[in-house]
Amino acid sequence: MSVIPAQNRSPSRGRALIVAALLAPIALGLAGCKKDAAADGAAPSAASTPLPTVAAPAGKTWADTVAATPEGGYRMGNPDAAIKIVEYGSLTCPHCAEFSEKGSATIRDQWVSSGRVSYEFRHFVRDGLDLTMGLLTRCGGPETYLPLTEQVFANQRTLFDSLKGRDAQLNAAMSAPPGQRFGAISDAAGLGEFFAARGIAVDQAKACLAKTDVAEQMAKQTTEQGEKLAIEGTPTFLINGEKIGTVTWEEFKTRIEAMGVR
Repeated sequence: MSVIPAQNRSPSRGRALIVAALLAPIALGLAGCKKDAAADGAAPSAASTPLPTVAAPAGKTWADTVAATPEGGYRMGNPDAAIKIVEYGSLTCPHCAEFSEKGSATIRDQWVSSGRVSYEFRHFVRDGLDLTMGLLTRCGGPETYLPLTEQVFANQRTLFDSLKGRDAQLNAAMSAPPGQRFGAISDAAGLGEFFAARGIAVDQAKACLAKTDVAEQMAKQTTEQGEKLAIEGTPTFLINGEKIGTVTWEEFKTRIEAMGVR
């Protein structure tokens, strides 16, 4: 893949990721998707008592409370939660899909719904296909962003399988004019049908895919935050601002439970 692998990226190669994400040929693999990186920091000691739950505002649930953040992510839950989780993930990263499959229901229905935890997903762009899907997951606004992201992860293998034999078509789409490029990638990958079945109308999707300014901002945020936080792979997590690196769902769950969420 032409995208610079996250584990090999250095500050001096900074904005190259922006060019790679917007212009590079598409290929799928594990570059920048790193499962076995050591977690930063020691695991916390178990809290003696569970954290108290926090009621959501009247007529709402914390799981339905979603807002865009200045860092380019989408945060679900109590903005003042005692435990703030941030995930840097990629829609074309198999390990991110595995984490979502194992953990998303627990995070949403137990942790976030209790008001004790907030969860934010920040898209860490790996390649042109990843960026195209990222434009589409944003297309319905904050309320549908995380459900659509979960749907991409849940169907990632099927989406990948459908791309077999389409390399030439996908790479040709990358040569389209900037305002047409992501629409061409979407057409080549069959993403329009996938997202239409999940509530994003075809015309709505086309309008979102033409927003090159949004695509450039997503790639820029990936570069800047990746360098600032020394992100070496996806998924990478922050817990209350502390980077814990890439861990399995089981390891992650143990950390959060030790902080009083159980």
